[in-house]
Amino acid sequence: MSIVNINPDSLYDGSPFSLSQAKVDTVSGLIFVSGQVDWGRDYEVINKTIEAQTENVAKNLLTVLEESSSAVEYLLHLRIYIRGELANHMPKVVPIIAKYLGAARPAITGIGVASLATPDTLIEIEAVAKILT
Repeated sequence: MSIVNINPDSLYDGSPFSLSQAKVDTVSGLIFVSGQVDWGRDYEVINKTIEAQTENVAKNLLTVLEESSSAVEYLLHLRIYIRGELANHMPKVVPIIAKYLGAARPAITGIGVASLATPDTLIEIEAVAKILT
């Protein structure tokens, strides 16, 4: 089969929600990363601030990329969902995201939303990437 489920042991188990942390199409080399949130293995938010959640979400994203045989340099697109008015959180979030992206410069879409997976979830990031070549 050309499609592989990615579920790193260090992240929460998505099977109760019928999801994988990522799906890899080995034929096209594309990786579709599910929205990463600041959840522990018990499906609870770990941090209360947008800055701390962003830091953990970025680390989770890198974990999924590594498990998918990829890296930040192979990111094609990020979609960043932030609870509330996007512009209000940009000064806090952008420096953290930039720290993890380095020179990768993927296409990015930022979206302010009214709600996310739980009331305490403040940010979620999904991605499309390529397998390392």
